[in-house]
Amino acid sequence: MQATRAPGVAFIFKKALISALVALVLFSLMIGVRTEAGSDGQLTYWTRFGDLAMMVATVFGGSIVVELLRQWWGPVGTVRVVPAQVTSALSLAGRLVAPVLLIFTFLVPVIFYNERYILDLGILVLTYVMLGWGLNVVVGLAGLLDLGYVAFYAVGAYSYALLATNFGLSFWICLPLAGILAAFWGVLLGFPVLRLRGDYLAIVTLAFGEIIRLVLLNWQSLTGGPNGVSGIPRPTMFGIPLSPGDDGLAVKLGIEFSPTHRIVFLFYLILALALLTNWVTIRLRRLPIGRAWEALREDEVACRALGINTTTTKLTAFATGAMFGGLAGAFFATRQGFISPESFTFHESALVLAIVVLGGMGSQLGVALAALAMIGGFELFRGLDQYRMLVFGMAMVLLMIWRPRGLIGHRAPTVFLERNQAISSDLVKEGHG
Repeated sequence: MQATRAPGVAFIFKKALISALVALVLFSLMIGVRTEAGSDGQLTYWTRFGDLAMMVATVFGGSIVVELLRQWWGPVGTVRVVPAQVTSALSLAGRLVAPVLLIFTFLVPVIFYNERYILDLGILVLTYVMLGWGLNVVVGLAGLLDLGYVAFYAVGAYSYALLATNFGLSFWICLPLAGILAAFWGVLLGFPVLRLRGDYLAIVTLAFGEIIRLVLLNWQSLTGGPNGVSGIPRPTMFGIPLSPGDDGLAVKLGIEFSPTHRIVFLFYLILALALLTNWVTIRLRRLPIGRAWEALREDEVACRALGINTTTTKLTAFATGAMFGGLAGAFFATRQGFISPESFTFHESALVLAIVVLGGMGSQLGVALAALAMIGGFELFRGLDQYRMLVFGMAMVLLMIWRPRGLIGHRAPTVFLERNQAISSDLVKEGHG
């Protein structure tokens, strides 16, 4: 069948011109005119038409590039424009991304041993990777929109902080307890939202996250209120502290002590927790409960018709995702040494949800790449100052236009038949199966 004709040059320029006009209207007050309160209390303003013209020109040129890429990448009519060699090369690169990324992650402390900034950034990225994989169970696999995921992150952090400071328990004892307590709160959240879907579910989970934050803020006798909890113990290497003292790990191993040892240990610790989250999630997807999550995501009515208990399916999804969030929260508490309610605002939930959506709901590799792009991207564009969020927001919009299902978005079932099987005509209404 002959392919349909691709849009001409006039159509592309017309579309780019419309995009530029829209950008001109939107950015006129955001960039073109800047206002500020003067020393006398009067409102002063000044214009930045040069910056405005640059942004409009960028949108105009970007629209042309996006349209050309869409014609090159996507199908035109019924014939794909992408050459077969490029498709096979991209498929091979897709299979190699995960192992190469994992090997590089293991070697980061070796390559950048003397770069404290890069190690701290790597720890932060891995923390959000773990949070993204935890929320991916709820949103990506079970299809339950959760806007209050930061509540479980906070429960895990405060559980570890309070248990460690008040009872003197070690990190390795408090870590599973924090996960269990967060899972318990996940079940408590699951019960009120069993009959809710879509926007109503999102509103209730958002309210739950705010309730937890306000409780932490106002229950001063337990949580310290706005002052938070300080003096949180650092993790040990199974009882051996990473300190310069005589009982420290460096002295026992006969090596010179360095503060970087603790950073490297924390890096591999969060890496192990993230890989554990990934491994458990992949294993659960292949079990009946994982297939029930996917069935619930696709169609809850059909899921009920098949005899699947949607109550336990939703509760297990909330509990599993909350447990991983609690483990990440416990690590965050021991990494920082100090926590307060300001660390667990709605912005954190929105950021983790954006990582899941941009990476591709249900995709483990996509979530990891999105966390690397979003967290690392903020640092990469830190020099742009006030334009950083604008550039990042434009990149997210373009990604949602070009890849609406995320970087690696797919809805393929975890378990499927390798080859088609014919069904007897006796089992269908008419004809051969």
